[in-house]
Amino acid sequence: MNGPRPSSRPPVVPRLRVRTPDGRECVFEHPFHVGRGADCDVQVDDAHVSRKHVVVSFEDGRWRVRDLQSINGVFINGDRVETAPIDQRASLRLGGLDGPLLTLELEPPAKPTIPRSVVPHTQPVGDSKAMMAKYFGREPRDGQDGPQTIMIRRTFHEIQKRQKRRYGWIVAVVLLAGVGAGGYAYRAHRQMVRQQAAAEELFYLMKSQDVKIAGMEALLATSGTQGRNQLAQYLDNRREMERAYDKFLSTLNVYGRGLSEQERLILKVTRTFGECELVVPSDYLTEVATYIQKWQATGRYERAVNLARERGYIKTIATEFIGQNLPPQFFYLAMQESDFDPFRSGPPTRMGIAKGMWQFIPETGSRYGLSIGPLSGVPGPDPADERSQWEKATKAAARYIKDIYSTDAQASGLLVMASYNWGEQRIIKLLRRMPANPRERNFWKLLEHHRDQVPKETYDYVFYIVSAAVIGENPRLFGFPFDSPLLSATK
Repeated sequence: MNGPRPSSRPPVVPRLRVRTPDGRECVFEHPFHVGRGADCDVQVDDAHVSRKHVVVSFEDGRWRVRDLQSINGVFINGDRVETAPIDQRASLRLGGLDGPLLTLELEPPAKPTIPRSVVPHTQPVGDSKAMMAKYFGREPRDGQDGPQTIMIRRTFHEIQKRQKRRYGWIVAVVLLAGVGAGGYAYRAHRQMVRQQAAAEELFYLMKSQDVKIAGMEALLATSGTQGRNQLAQYLDNRREMERAYDKFLSTLNVYGRGLSEQERLILKVTRTFGECELVVPSDYLTEVATYIQKWQATGRYERAVNLARERGYIKTIATEFIGQNLPPQFFYLAMQESDFDPFRSGPPTRMGIAKGMWQFIPETGSRYGLSIGPLSGVPGPDPADERSQWEKATKAAARYIKDIYSTDAQASGLLVMASYNWGEQRIIKLLRRMPANPRERNFWKLLEHHRDQVPKETYDYVFYIVSAAVIGENPRLFGFPFDSPLLSATK
Protein backbone atom coordinates (compact mmCIF):
# COMPACT_ATOMS: atom_id res chain seq x y z
CA MET A 1 0.00 0.00 0.00
CA ASN A 2 1.56 3.29 -1.15
CA GLY A 3 1.00 6.70 0.40
CA PRO A 4 2.15 8.53 3.49
CA ARG A 5 2.30 6.61 6.72
CA PRO A 6 0.20 7.95 9.61
CA SER A 7 2.33 9.78 12.15
CA SER A 8 2.79 8.09 15.51
CA ARG A 9 3.52 11.39 17.26
CA PRO A 10 0.90 12.65 19.70
CA PRO A 11 -0.88 15.86 18.65
CA VAL A 12 0.76 19.08 19.76
CA VAL A 13 -1.33 20.63 22.53
CA PRO A 14 -1.55 24.42 22.17
CA ARG A 15 -0.93 26.28 25.41
CA LEU A 16 -4.07 27.76 26.98
CA ARG A 17 -3.74 30.97 28.99
CA VAL A 18 -6.32 31.58 31.75
CA ARG A 19 -6.82 35.01 33.31
CA THR A 20 -8.83 35.18 36.57
CA PRO A 21 -10.94 38.13 37.82
CA ASP A 22 -8.25 39.16 40.32
CA GLY A 23 -5.60 39.42 37.59
CA ARG A 24 -3.82 36.08 38.03
CA GLU A 25 -2.65 34.29 34.88
CA CYS A 26 -2.01 30.57 34.43
CA VAL A 27 -0.88 28.63 31.36
CA PHE A 28 -1.89 25.00 30.81
CA GLU A 29 -0.91 22.20 28.46
CA HIS A 30 -2.91 19.56 30.34
CA PRO A 31 -6.49 19.23 31.68
CA PHE A 32 -7.33 21.40 34.69
CA HIS A 33 -10.21 22.13 37.06
CA VAL A 34 -11.72 25.49 37.94
CA GLY A 35 -13.73 25.99 41.13
CA ARG A 36 -13.91 27.30 44.66
CA GLY A 37 -12.18 24.29 46.22
CA ALA A 38 -8.56 24.43 47.32
CA ASP A 39 -7.78 21.34 45.20
CA CYS A 40 -8.69 23.10 41.93
CA ASP A 41 -5.90 24.15 39.56
CA VAL A 42 -7.59 27.54 39.14
CA GLN A 43 -9.25 28.56 42.39
CA VAL A 44 -11.95 31.24 42.20
CA ASP A 45 -13.23 32.11 45.65
CA ASP A 46 -16.72 33.43 44.92
CA ALA A 47 -20.17 32.56 46.25
CA HIS A 48 -21.43 31.88 42.70
CA VAL A 49 -18.79 29.20 42.12
CA SER A 50 -19.13 25.51 43.02
CA ARG A 51 -16.25 23.64 44.66
CA LYS A 52 -15.45 21.97 41.33
CA HIS A 53 -17.27 24.04 38.76
CA VAL A 54 -15.75 23.10 35.38
CA VAL A 55 -13.03 20.98 33.83
CA VAL A 56 -11.09 22.19 30.78
CA SER A 57 -9.38 19.51 28.69
CA PHE A 58 -7.86 18.98 25.25
CA GLU A 59 -10.07 16.62 23.19
CA ASP A 60 -10.05 15.76 19.48
CA GLY A 61 -7.60 18.51 18.65
CA ARG A 62 -9.39 21.30 20.55
CA TRP A 63 -9.59 22.67 24.06
CA ARG A 64 -13.06 22.14 25.53
CA VAL A 65 -14.77 23.37 28.70
CA ARG A 66 -17.27 21.11 30.47
CA ASP A 67 -19.67 22.01 33.30
CA LEU A 68 -19.33 19.62 36.27
CA GLN A 69 -23.02 19.86 37.22
CA SER A 70 -22.41 23.14 39.02
CA ILE A 71 -25.31 24.74 40.86
CA ASN A 72 -25.29 28.06 39.01
CA GLY A 73 -24.08 27.00 35.57
CA VAL A 74 -21.44 28.12 33.09
CA PHE A 75 -21.78 30.89 30.52
CA ILE A 76 -19.51 31.38 27.50
CA ASN A 77 -19.80 34.66 25.66
CA GLY A 78 -23.17 35.18 27.38
CA ASP A 79 -24.73 31.78 26.61
CA ARG A 80 -25.22 29.01 29.17
CA VAL A 81 -23.49 25.80 28.09
CA GLU A 82 -22.90 22.27 29.33
CA THR A 83 -19.84 21.88 27.12
CA ALA A 84 -18.24 24.06 24.45
CA PRO A 85 -15.01 24.28 22.45
CA ILE A 86 -12.50 27.09 22.87
CA ASP A 87 -11.31 28.15 19.45
CA GLN A 88 -9.09 31.19 19.98
CA ARG A 89 -10.53 33.14 22.90
CA ALA A 90 -13.54 32.73 25.17
CA SER A 91 -15.07 34.64 28.08
CA LEU A 92 -16.10 32.09 30.70
CA ARG A 93 -18.53 33.31 33.36
CA LEU A 94 -19.11 31.05 36.35
CA GLY A 95 -22.44 30.90 38.17
CA GLY A 96 -24.80 33.23 36.34
CA LEU A 97 -24.56 36.45 34.42
CA ASP A 98 -23.21 38.28 37.48
CA GLY A 99 -20.66 35.61 38.40
CA PRO A 100 -16.86 35.97 38.09
CA LEU A 101 -15.45 36.22 34.57
CA LEU A 102 -12.44 34.22 33.34
CA THR A 103 -10.69 34.76 30.02
CA LEU A 104 -9.36 31.71 28.18
CA GLU A 105 -7.06 32.33 25.23
CA LEU A 106 -4.91 30.10 23.05
CA GLU A 107 -1.30 31.14 22.81
CA PRO A 108 -0.08 31.51 19.21
CA PRO A 109 2.20 28.65 18.09
CA ALA A 110 5.92 29.32 18.07
CA LYS A 111 7.41 30.19 14.71
CA PRO A 112 9.23 27.20 13.18
CA THR A 113 13.02 27.46 13.09
CA ILE A 114 14.86 26.80 9.84
CA PRO A 115 17.63 24.16 10.16
CA ARG A 116 21.07 25.59 9.42
CA SER A 117 21.76 22.92 6.79
CA VAL A 118 19.04 24.26 4.47
CA VAL A 119 20.12 27.93 4.53
CA PRO A 120 21.47 28.67 1.02
CA HIS A 121 24.96 30.16 0.70
CA THR A 122 24.39 32.00 -2.55
CA GLN A 123 25.01 35.57 -1.45
CA PRO A 124 27.43 37.57 -3.59
CA VAL A 125 30.92 38.30 -2.22
CA GLY A 126 30.13 41.93 -1.45
CA ASP A 127 26.90 41.09 0.47
CA SER A 128 27.01 42.02 4.18
CA LYS A 129 25.38 38.71 5.21
CA ALA A 130 28.08 36.83 3.38
CA MET A 131 30.73 38.89 5.19
CA MET A 132 29.11 38.08 8.54
CA ALA A 133 29.04 34.41 7.64
CA LYS A 134 32.67 34.52 6.58
CA TYR A 135 34.03 36.00 9.82
CA PHE A 136 31.44 35.01 12.43
CA GLY A 137 29.94 31.76 11.13
CA ARG A 138 29.83 28.86 13.57
CA GLU A 139 31.44 26.29 11.27
CA PRO A 140 35.29 26.30 11.22
CA ARG A 141 36.83 26.92 7.80
CA ASP A 142 40.54 26.90 8.70
CA GLY A 143 41.46 24.97 5.59
CA GLN A 144 39.87 27.53 3.28
CA ASP A 145 40.40 30.96 4.86
CA GLY A 146 43.44 33.10 5.36
CA PRO A 147 45.22 33.65 8.71
CA GLN A 148 43.59 37.09 9.29
CA THR A 149 40.09 35.65 8.85
CA ILE A 150 40.96 32.75 11.15
CA MET A 151 42.34 35.12 13.81
CA ILE A 152 39.23 37.38 13.67
CA ARG A 153 36.96 34.34 13.87
CA ARG A 154 38.81 32.82 16.84
CA THR A 155 38.88 36.16 18.70
CA PHE A 156 35.15 36.64 18.12
CA HIS A 157 34.31 33.11 19.32
CA GLU A 158 36.40 33.62 22.48
CA ILE A 159 34.54 36.87 23.23
CA GLN A 160 31.25 35.13 22.47
CA LYS A 161 32.05 32.34 24.97
CA ARG A 162 32.85 34.85 27.71
CA GLN A 163 29.65 36.78 26.96
CA LYS A 164 27.61 33.58 27.05
CA ARG A 165 29.04 32.70 30.45
CA ARG A 166 28.44 36.22 31.73
CA TYR A 167 24.91 36.52 30.34
CA GLY A 168 24.17 32.99 31.43
CA TRP A 169 24.78 34.02 35.04
CA ILE A 170 22.70 37.16 34.56
CA VAL A 171 19.83 35.16 33.05
CA ALA A 172 20.09 32.60 35.85
CA VAL A 173 19.93 35.33 38.51
CA VAL A 174 16.96 36.99 36.79
CA LEU A 175 15.16 33.67 36.47
CA LEU A 176 15.79 32.83 40.11
CA ALA A 177 14.56 36.28 41.12
CA GLY A 178 11.48 35.82 38.93
CA VAL A 179 10.79 32.39 40.37
CA GLY A 180 11.30 33.75 43.88
CA ALA A 181 8.96 36.69 43.24
CA GLY A 182 6.42 34.42 41.59
CA GLY A 183 6.69 31.95 44.44
CA TYR A 184 6.27 34.74 46.98
CA ALA A 185 3.23 36.10 45.11
CA TYR A 186 1.73 32.63 44.92
CA ARG A 187 2.36 31.97 48.61
CA ALA A 188 0.92 35.36 49.51
CA HIS A 189 -2.18 34.67 47.46
CA ARG A 190 -2.63 31.23 48.99
CA GLN A 191 -2.17 32.71 52.44
CA MET A 192 -4.82 35.33 51.66
CA VAL A 193 -7.22 32.64 50.44
CA ARG A 194 -6.66 30.61 53.61
CA GLN A 195 -7.18 33.66 55.80
CA GLN A 196 -10.44 34.51 54.06
CA ALA A 197 -11.65 30.91 54.40
CA ALA A 198 -10.78 31.01 58.11
CA ALA A 199 -12.57 34.36 58.49
CA GLU A 200 -15.70 32.99 56.81
CA GLU A 201 -15.60 29.94 59.05
CA LEU A 202 -15.28 32.15 62.12
CA PHE A 203 -18.17 34.37 61.00
CA TYR A 204 -20.54 31.43 60.66
CA LEU A 205 -19.38 30.05 64.00
CA MET A 206 -20.38 33.41 65.47
CA LYS A 207 -23.81 33.13 63.85
CA SER A 208 -24.22 29.60 65.21
CA GLN A 209 -23.33 31.03 68.61
CA ASP A 210 -25.99 33.70 68.12
CA VAL A 211 -28.61 31.00 67.51
CA LYS A 212 -27.55 29.18 70.69
CA ILE A 213 -27.56 32.39 72.72
CA ALA A 214 -31.04 33.27 71.47
CA GLY A 215 -32.29 29.82 72.41
CA MET A 216 -30.83 30.13 75.91
CA GLU A 217 -32.37 33.59 76.33
CA ALA A 218 -35.78 32.14 75.47
CA LEU A 219 -35.25 29.39 78.04
CA LEU A 220 -34.22 31.87 80.74
CA ALA A 221 -37.29 33.99 79.98
CA THR A 222 -39.50 31.07 81.02
CA SER A 223 -37.43 29.37 83.73
CA GLY A 224 -35.80 32.45 85.20
CA THR A 225 -32.82 30.63 86.80
CA GLN A 226 -31.42 27.85 84.59
CA GLY A 227 -28.27 28.35 82.58
CA ARG A 228 -27.35 31.93 83.52
CA ASN A 229 -23.67 31.11 84.01
CA GLN A 230 -23.54 29.21 80.74
CA LEU A 231 -25.23 32.10 78.94
CA ALA A 232 -22.64 34.51 80.35
CA GLN A 233 -19.86 32.21 79.09
CA TYR A 234 -21.48 32.07 75.64
CA LEU A 235 -21.65 35.85 75.52
CA ASP A 236 -17.97 36.17 76.51
CA ASN A 237 -16.98 33.67 73.81
CA ARG A 238 -19.06 35.55 71.28
CA ARG A 239 -17.27 38.81 72.06
CA GLU A 240 -13.87 37.10 71.69
CA MET A 241 -14.90 35.69 68.33
CA GLU A 242 -16.03 39.14 67.21
CA ARG A 243 -12.63 40.62 68.08
CA ALA A 244 -10.82 37.83 66.22
CA TYR A 245 -13.05 38.31 63.19
CA ASP A 246 -12.31 42.05 63.17
CA LYS A 247 -8.59 41.23 63.10
CA PHE A 248 -9.14 38.99 60.08
CA LEU A 249 -10.99 41.80 58.29
CA SER A 250 -8.16 44.19 59.06
CA THR A 251 -5.56 41.74 57.72
CA LEU A 252 -7.60 41.12 54.57
CA ASN A 253 -8.16 44.89 54.17
CA VAL A 254 -11.83 44.22 53.40
CA TYR A 255 -12.95 47.77 54.12
CA GLY A 256 -10.02 49.48 52.45
CA ARG A 257 -9.63 47.88 49.02
CA GLY A 258 -10.81 50.74 46.85
CA LEU A 259 -14.25 51.02 48.46
CA SER A 260 -16.10 54.31 48.74
CA GLU A 261 -17.44 55.43 52.11
CA GLN A 262 -20.96 54.54 50.94
CA GLU A 263 -19.85 51.02 50.01
CA ARG A 264 -18.18 50.58 53.40
CA LEU A 265 -21.44 51.52 55.10
CA ILE A 266 -23.33 48.98 52.99
CA LEU A 267 -20.97 46.21 54.11
CA LYS A 268 -21.12 47.38 57.73
CA VAL A 269 -24.94 47.32 57.80
CA THR A 270 -25.03 43.96 56.01
CA ARG A 271 -22.83 42.48 58.72
CA THR A 272 -24.95 44.15 61.42
CA PHE A 273 -27.97 42.33 60.04
CA GLY A 274 -26.13 39.00 60.22
CA GLU A 275 -24.81 38.38 56.71
CA CYS A 276 -21.12 37.85 55.98
CA GLU A 277 -19.58 40.73 54.05
CA LEU A 278 -16.89 38.41 52.66
CA VAL A 279 -19.34 36.44 50.52
CA VAL A 280 -21.77 39.09 49.27
CA PRO A 281 -22.71 38.58 45.60
CA SER A 282 -20.70 40.59 43.09
CA ASP A 283 -23.61 42.93 42.26
CA TYR A 284 -24.82 43.42 45.83
CA LEU A 285 -23.20 46.81 46.45
CA THR A 286 -24.61 48.13 43.19
CA GLU A 287 -28.06 46.75 44.00
CA VAL A 288 -28.19 48.40 47.43
CA ALA A 289 -26.98 51.67 45.86
CA THR A 290 -29.92 51.48 43.45
CA TYR A 291 -32.40 51.34 46.35
CA ILE A 292 -30.58 54.18 48.10
CA GLN A 293 -31.27 56.25 45.00
CA LYS A 294 -34.97 55.30 45.24
CA TRP A 295 -35.08 56.73 48.77
CA GLN A 296 -33.24 59.85 47.59
CA ALA A 297 -35.73 60.40 44.77
CA THR A 298 -38.67 61.10 47.12
CA GLY A 299 -39.30 62.92 50.37
CA ARG A 300 -40.60 59.79 52.07
CA TYR A 301 -37.45 59.00 54.06
CA GLU A 302 -37.12 62.46 55.56
CA ARG A 303 -40.84 62.70 56.38
CA ALA A 304 -40.83 59.33 58.16
CA VAL A 305 -37.72 60.09 60.23
CA ASN A 306 -39.06 63.51 61.21
CA LEU A 307 -42.36 61.94 62.29
CA ALA A 308 -40.58 59.28 64.40
CA ARG A 309 -38.38 61.93 66.02
CA GLU A 310 -41.23 64.37 66.75
CA ARG A 311 -43.42 61.68 68.35
CA GLY A 312 -40.64 60.08 70.37
CA TYR A 313 -40.70 56.71 68.64
CA ILE A 314 -36.97 56.28 68.00
CA LYS A 315 -35.64 55.72 71.52
CA THR A 316 -38.41 53.28 72.45
CA ILE A 317 -38.07 51.21 69.28
CA ALA A 318 -34.27 51.03 69.51
CA THR A 319 -34.41 50.08 73.19
CA GLU A 320 -36.85 47.22 72.56
CA PHE A 321 -34.62 45.63 69.92
CA ILE A 322 -31.44 46.10 71.94
CA GLY A 323 -33.24 44.46 74.83
CA GLN A 324 -33.83 41.44 72.61
CA ASN A 325 -30.12 41.41 71.67
CA LEU A 326 -31.07 42.41 68.12
CA PRO A 327 -29.76 45.24 65.92
CA PRO A 328 -31.62 48.51 66.61
CA GLN A 329 -31.58 48.98 62.81
CA PHE A 330 -34.77 46.90 62.72
CA PHE A 331 -36.23 50.36 63.38
CA TYR A 332 -36.26 50.74 59.58
CA LEU A 333 -38.55 47.75 59.16
CA ALA A 334 -41.36 49.87 60.67
CA MET A 335 -40.45 52.67 58.25
CA GLN A 336 -40.92 50.32 55.31
CA GLU A 337 -44.12 48.83 56.76
CA SER A 338 -45.97 52.00 57.69
CA ASP A 339 -43.77 55.13 57.57
CA PHE A 340 -44.22 55.01 61.40
CA ASP A 341 -47.97 55.56 61.09
CA PRO A 342 -49.59 53.71 64.07
CA PHE A 343 -53.01 53.82 62.40
CA ARG A 344 -51.98 52.41 59.02
CA SER A 345 -54.27 49.70 57.58
CA GLY A 346 -53.24 47.30 54.84
CA PRO A 347 -55.46 45.85 52.10
CA PRO A 348 -57.88 43.00 52.90
CA THR A 349 -56.26 39.55 52.51
CA ARG A 350 -57.27 35.98 53.27
CA MET A 351 -55.28 36.36 56.51
CA GLY A 352 -57.22 39.48 57.48
CA ILE A 353 -56.23 43.14 57.45
CA ALA A 354 -52.78 44.12 58.72
CA LYS A 355 -52.87 47.12 61.04
CA GLY A 356 -50.64 49.40 63.04
CA MET A 357 -47.08 50.64 62.79
CA TRP A 358 -45.80 47.05 62.50
CA GLN A 359 -48.65 45.84 60.28
CA PHE A 360 -49.61 42.76 62.30
CA ILE A 361 -52.27 40.50 60.85
CA PRO A 362 -54.88 39.48 63.46
CA GLU A 363 -53.52 35.97 64.10
CA THR A 364 -49.90 37.07 64.64
CA GLY A 365 -50.88 40.07 66.75
CA SER A 366 -53.00 37.89 68.99
CA ARG A 367 -50.21 35.30 69.31
CA TYR A 368 -47.88 38.01 70.64
CA GLY A 369 -50.30 39.34 73.20
CA LEU A 370 -52.14 42.12 71.35
CA SER A 371 -55.91 42.40 71.73
CA ILE A 372 -57.66 42.48 68.37
CA GLY A 373 -60.53 44.96 68.16
CA PRO A 374 -64.07 44.38 66.87
CA LEU A 375 -63.31 46.30 63.66
CA SER A 376 -60.46 43.99 62.62
CA GLY A 377 -62.21 43.21 59.34
CA VAL A 378 -62.75 46.87 58.47
CA PRO A 379 -59.96 49.10 57.08
CA GLY A 380 -59.22 52.08 59.30
CA PRO A 381 -58.44 52.85 62.95
CA ASP A 382 -59.98 50.83 65.78
CA PRO A 383 -59.50 52.32 69.28
CA ALA A 384 -59.98 48.88 70.85
CA ASP A 385 -57.29 47.23 68.71
CA GLU A 386 -53.88 47.14 70.41
CA ARG A 387 -52.10 46.80 67.07
CA SER A 388 -52.62 50.56 66.78
CA GLN A 389 -51.04 51.20 70.20
CA TRP A 390 -47.50 51.65 68.97
CA GLU A 391 -45.65 50.96 72.24
CA LYS A 392 -47.39 47.63 72.85
CA ALA A 393 -47.10 46.74 69.17
CA THR A 394 -43.36 47.53 69.22
CA LYS A 395 -42.78 45.15 72.14
CA ALA A 396 -44.74 42.46 70.28
CA ALA A 397 -42.79 43.11 67.06
CA ALA A 398 -39.42 42.80 68.83
CA ARG A 399 -40.43 39.43 70.33
CA TYR A 400 -41.83 38.20 67.03
CA ILE A 401 -38.69 39.17 65.12
CA LYS A 402 -36.50 37.57 67.79
CA ASP A 403 -38.40 34.28 67.44
CA ILE A 404 -37.90 34.19 63.66
CA TYR A 405 -34.25 35.25 64.03
CA SER A 406 -33.40 32.57 66.59
CA THR A 407 -35.04 29.62 64.83
CA ASP A 408 -35.72 29.26 61.13
CA ALA A 409 -33.86 32.38 60.01
CA GLN A 410 -30.65 31.08 61.68
CA ALA A 411 -29.58 34.55 62.87
CA SER A 412 -29.94 36.18 59.44
CA GLY A 413 -31.61 39.57 59.74
CA LEU A 414 -32.26 39.65 56.00
CA LEU A 415 -34.12 36.34 56.20
CA VAL A 416 -36.12 37.80 59.09
CA MET A 417 -37.18 40.70 56.86
CA ALA A 418 -38.17 38.34 54.05
CA SER A 419 -40.18 36.22 56.48
CA TYR A 420 -41.88 39.25 57.99
CA ASN A 421 -43.02 40.48 54.58
CA TRP A 422 -43.78 37.30 52.71
CA GLY A 423 -45.50 35.55 55.55
CA GLU A 424 -43.75 33.55 58.20
CA GLN A 425 -45.12 30.16 57.17
CA ARG A 426 -44.63 30.54 53.41
CA ILE A 427 -40.96 31.38 53.48
CA ILE A 428 -40.21 29.06 56.38
CA LYS A 429 -41.34 26.14 54.24
CA LEU A 430 -38.52 27.07 51.87
CA LEU A 431 -36.03 27.62 54.66
CA ARG A 432 -36.68 24.26 56.23
CA ARG A 433 -35.62 22.59 53.00
CA MET A 434 -32.18 24.13 53.53
CA PRO A 435 -29.56 22.83 56.01
CA ALA A 436 -30.10 24.14 59.54
CA ASN A 437 -26.90 26.14 59.90
CA PRO A 438 -26.12 29.81 59.16
CA ARG A 439 -23.53 28.99 56.48
CA GLU A 440 -26.07 27.18 54.32
CA ARG A 441 -29.23 28.97 55.43
CA ASN A 442 -28.89 32.69 54.82
CA PHE A 443 -30.24 35.33 52.45
CA TRP A 444 -27.62 34.65 49.74
CA LYS A 445 -28.46 30.93 49.76
CA LEU A 446 -32.18 31.70 49.61
CA LEU A 447 -31.64 33.75 46.43
CA GLU A 448 -29.23 31.18 45.03
CA HIS A 449 -31.65 28.26 45.38
CA HIS A 450 -35.10 29.88 45.34
CA ARG A 451 -34.78 33.25 43.57
CA ASP A 452 -37.61 32.39 41.16
CA GLN A 453 -39.94 31.67 44.11
CA VAL A 454 -39.25 34.86 46.06
CA PRO A 455 -41.83 37.53 45.08
CA LYS A 456 -40.48 40.82 43.75
CA GLU A 457 -42.35 42.62 46.53
CA THR A 458 -40.34 40.67 49.13
CA TYR A 459 -37.05 41.22 47.31
CA ASP A 460 -37.77 44.95 47.15
CA TYR A 461 -38.84 44.97 50.80
CA VAL A 462 -35.52 43.55 52.01
CA PHE A 463 -33.43 45.92 49.89
CA TYR A 464 -35.49 48.96 50.91
CA ILE A 465 -34.87 48.19 54.60
CA VAL A 466 -31.15 47.52 54.12
CA SER A 467 -30.69 50.69 52.06
CA ALA A 468 -32.69 52.74 54.60
CA ALA A 469 -30.42 51.46 57.37
CA VAL A 470 -27.33 52.36 55.31
CA ILE A 471 -28.60 55.91 54.85
CA GLY A 472 -29.40 56.05 58.58
CA GLU A 473 -25.73 55.47 59.48
CA ASN A 474 -24.80 58.84 57.97
CA PRO A 475 -27.76 60.64 56.33
CA ARG A 476 -25.71 63.71 55.39
CA LEU A 477 -23.40 61.56 53.27
CA PHE A 478 -26.45 60.72 51.16
CA GLY A 479 -27.78 64.26 50.92
CA PHE A 480 -30.26 64.30 53.83
CA PRO A 481 -30.22 67.34 56.16
CA PHE A 482 -30.05 65.55 59.52
CA ASP A 483 -27.84 63.25 61.56
CA SER A 484 -28.24 59.54 62.28
CA PRO A 485 -31.63 59.01 63.97
CA LEU A 486 -30.33 56.03 65.96
CA LEU A 487 -27.08 57.64 67.12
CA SER A 488 -28.43 59.35 70.22
CA ALA A 489 -30.98 56.60 70.87
CA THR A 490 -28.28 53.91 71.18
CA LYS A 491 -25.77 55.77 73.34
